[in-house]
Amino acid sequence: MNNVQEESLRDQKKNRRRLQILEIARGIIASKGLRSLKVRDVAEAAGCSVGSVYNEFGDFDGVILTVNRETVQALTARLRGVPAEDSVRQLYGLAETYLEFFAEHANLVRSLFEHRMEDDRPYPDDILQMVMDAFALMHPPLVRLLPDADDVKIALLSRTLFSAVHGIISLGLEERMVAVPPQMLRQQVEQFLDAHLVGLGIVPPR
Repeated sequence: MNNVQEESLRDQKKNRRRLQILEIARGIIASKGLRSLKVRDVAEAAGCSVGSVYNEFGDFDGVILTVNRETVQALTARLRGVPAEDSVRQLYGLAETYLEFFAEHANLVRSLFEHRMEDDRPYPDDILQMVMDAFALMHPPLVRLLPDADDVKIALLSRTLFSAVHGIISLGLEERMVAVPPQMLRQQVEQFLDAHLVGLGIVPPR
């Protein structure tokens, strides 16, 4: 076996280990929540040392951040799939899609907002931007519905709407409190949008 083949095999093994570590970490977060994720548990399940985990990702934050990036990418892909032909229905569709994704992947979504970097390091700008880009998908339909509003107002409005929808859903799915049944939670989100859009002079869909 020549050096090129040996290097290729090492790279393949490295990639398999990296994917395995991510799969294990994602599974623990999804089933038990971010607080249950421990580097020793991940290393043991992956059949490697803690040092190997750090070598692959730099530190344990690197593992969590990689899982979080994948979660935002999956969420954004789902949101981008909402039809845009009718601007009002698009807003409701974005909220409903977010609710569905959150309900399916509650702990993974919470990890985006719960994770704190070690040693109080700043949260990576790229993930923050990815989250903001997902929230900003409410921007285009609002521009079409409120053509006289300036960009600053639209940006603040889209952020407020998504933040409010996120809050309603997050609290509604919180099992430690009184969880709201999915259908009732969907109605609450729709009622919030109804009231907010009426206040903006926009007629909700019938």
